[in-house]
Amino acid sequence: MNEAERLTLLEERYAHLQRHVVQQDKAMLGLSDEVAKLRQEIAMLRTRDAGGSQTGEMPDERPPHY
Repeated sequence: MNEAERLTLLEERYAHLQRHVVQQDKAMLGLSDEVAKLRQEIAMLRTRDAGGSQTGEMPDERPPHY
């Protein structure tokens, strides 16, 4: 393998790695957005649930089948 072929092979590998990094960045950004939305939803659910009980325990109520 001469120097030109070796350089071409390295450039091809580098281009492939660059494309892979861009795809990973897009995936990470999507996951980050999803995590942010889920955290917001959890916070909303916690504040909604906290209205009934400050200690986080379930209220002492009869089950619906009684």
